Amino acid sequence: MKSWVEISSERLQSNLRAIQSVAGSTVETLAVIKANAYGHDAPLVAPILVNAGVRWLGVTDLDEAARIRATVGNTPRILVMSASEPADATGILALNLTPALWTLDHIAALEQAAAAASTILPIHLEVDTGMSRQGVDLRDLLAIAHRLAASRWLHCEGVFTHLSSSEISGSPITASQRQRFATALETIRAAGLTPNFIHLGNTSALDEGSTMAWIRETAARSNARAMVRTGLALYGYCLPIEPRATPALASRLHPVLTWKTRILAIRDIEPGATVGYGATFRAAHSMRLALLPVGYADGFRRAASSGLGDGWVIIHAHRTQ
Repeated sequence: MKSWVEISSERLQSNLRAIQSVAGSTVETLAVIKANAYGHDAPLVAPILVNAGVRWLGVTDLDEAARIRATVGNTPRILVMSASEPADATGILALNLTPALWTLDHIAALEQAAAAASTILPIHLEVDTGMSRQGVDLRDLLAIAHRLAASRWLHCEGVFTHLSSSEISGSPITASQRQRFATALETIRAAGLTPNFIHLGNTSALDEGSTMAWIRETAARSNARAMVRTGLALYGYCLPIEPRATPALASRLHPVLTWKTRILAIRDIEPGATVGYGATFRAAHSMRLALLPVGYADGFRRAASSGLGDGWVIIHAHRTQ
């Protein structure tokens, strides 16, 4: 094997503990492992998180959820965060999943499957507060809420939204989304729904801080539990908080993934020699080059073939470019 990836279970668990510490003991953590755990191998990552005490996992769709159920069994809750097709409803029931929904069509398909299975299905209702992607529009929310309240087979366990600019401290966009979400919660309560969980915080919201304080207070007033959905932070990363500020979480995280390879060959080149596609790198002085067997098939960008820029590798414990 000439090139491989190693995942540190110790660092993954340490990042999880840091997330939980910053979020606070009253906040439930949903570990987002969509997109193959952001490329970290979800079937490998999921059991580590579950063994560390995670009760909720977040995936994109039914296919991802099926792969995770095969590795972790029926113990953790799995939230399917993207829209489900009508044909997915039976599989969602069979795998004991919790779907996100926001349309009457979603309700009809899931209700029919739940009734056929004689099972009350918990769902999480997504509200669009400004992303204009998923979620029910506030103008249509009351009708959806009344429909859920009248359902015998669907239980509105959670209500959530998604922030577009949570890495920007003091963002008026975030303030507007929070206000719209507060209005949505009033509408939902007026329809007779009493969700157990409310969530809008992601990694950046946790790192920035102010939104999490707001969601804790809002959850307490709603007699619900706050939940935070963290993906990037689990794997050791946060977006920079803007404008420059002291992050609550970023400094406590460590990258989980290490990409390792072997040196295939070494050569010395003279000043003026060119390297890589397009001869875009020219040696300013005598240099020693190490040939690594990695390329775009491994996810290494072709544009970096003339140098790593700010990137680096470690060779025999020494960092080098």
